[in-house]
Amino acid sequence: MSGARSENKIVLVKRKTRLEELVVRYNTIQQAQFYIERLGADFSDYVSEDFNYRAAVQQAVIELGALGRVQVLDRQHVPNFIFGEEDTVVAVGQDGLVANILKYLNGQPLIGVNPDPGRWDGVLLPFTVKDLKLIIPDVLRGRRQLTEVTLAKAQLNDGQSLYGVNDLFIGRNTHVSARYQLQVSGQTEQQSSSGVIVSTGLGSTGWLKSVLAGAAGISKRAAEMKVMSMLEDTDSSRGNAATGTQDPPEIRLPWDHSKLYFTVREPFPSRATSAELVFGQIGEESPLRITSQMPENGVIFSDGVESDFLEFNSGVEATISLAEKRGRLVV
Repeated sequence: MSGARSENKIVLVKRKTRLEELVVRYNTIQQAQFYIERLGADFSDYVSEDFNYRAAVQQAVIELGALGRVQVLDRQHVPNFIFGEEDTVVAVGQDGLVANILKYLNGQPLIGVNPDPGRWDGVLLPFTVKDLKLIIPDVLRGRRQLTEVTLAKAQLNDGQSLYGVNDLFIGRNTHVSARYQLQVSGQTEQQSSSGVIVSTGLGSTGWLKSVLAGAAGISKRAAEMKVMSMLEDTDSSRGNAATGTQDPPEIRLPWDHSKLYFTVREPFPSRATSAELVFGQIGEESPLRITSQMPENGVIFSDGVESDFLEFNSGVEATISLAEKRGRLVV
C-alpha cells in the first residue's frame, strides 16, 4: 500500500442516464416521452432515475471539492484521457462503469459509488455519496484497503492491444460465424463458431457463468430427450454432447484469480473445422493464440463495449494473456 499522495487530485467519472441518451436520439424530452409511452412503458421511471443520478453527481462534486481538486469526466472521454499517477478516481454509476474505467487505469485506486442504492445492487459499488468524506481521506493517505483485480489482455501482431476487466470477445460483429485458428497449450484447431469469450475472475459471475449454465442445461435436456441419438453423427471428433446430467456448479472466482478461462460459443464441427478445444485455462505460461480467417467484420472488444474494439480480420494474430497490470479497487 502506497504512502500519502503529494496532490489531492480526484477524477470523478460520470455517465449518461437513459433519459439523456433518449434525448440525444429524439432531440427533445417531449419526443422521448412520446416514444416511450407509445410503447406502453413508464416514462416517469426514466425521469426519476435521471433526477436521482444528477443529484448524486452534484453532491459528490461538493463532497469531493472539500477534500481536493476535482475534475469531472464523462465516460465517453475515458479512453483518451491521461490519468495522472497520483490521481484518485471515483466512478458514480453502475457496475459496468467501474469495469470500463478500470482497464484504462495504471494502478490508480478506483472508488465505486452507488448513486441510487434503491435501484442498483452494485457489486462493484460498495459506497454511497455520503461515504466519500470518510473514504477519500484514507485513500489519499494510503490507509485504505485495496483489492487487486486481474485483467485480460489481447495483443495483436500489429502492435495494438486491448484490456478486459470482465471479459474479452473475439469473433464477428454480426451473427455470421467466425472462422479462425485457435492454439493453446501446444494444441491447434481450425474452428467456426459464434466467437470466443475470455473471462477473468471478476467476470466469472457474468458471461462465463451464463455460458456454462447454458451448456449444462442444453446437455442435460438433450440427454433426457435423447436428442443426440436422433441426429446423424458420423464424425467421431464431435464427441458426445449429451453426457452431462448435473446442474452447473456455482461459478465465483476471486477477483485476483491467476487464470483466465476461454469458452467457444456454438462451435460447429465439419470437414474443415473441429470442436474439441472449446473450453480451457489461460495462464502465465500458456497464452491463447487466435489467428483470424475472417475477410471482414472480425472484432475484439471487452466488457460489452462494442464501440471500443480492435479490428480482427484475415491474417491478424491475437495473443490473449494475463495483463501485465492489475486494477485496484477501494473496498
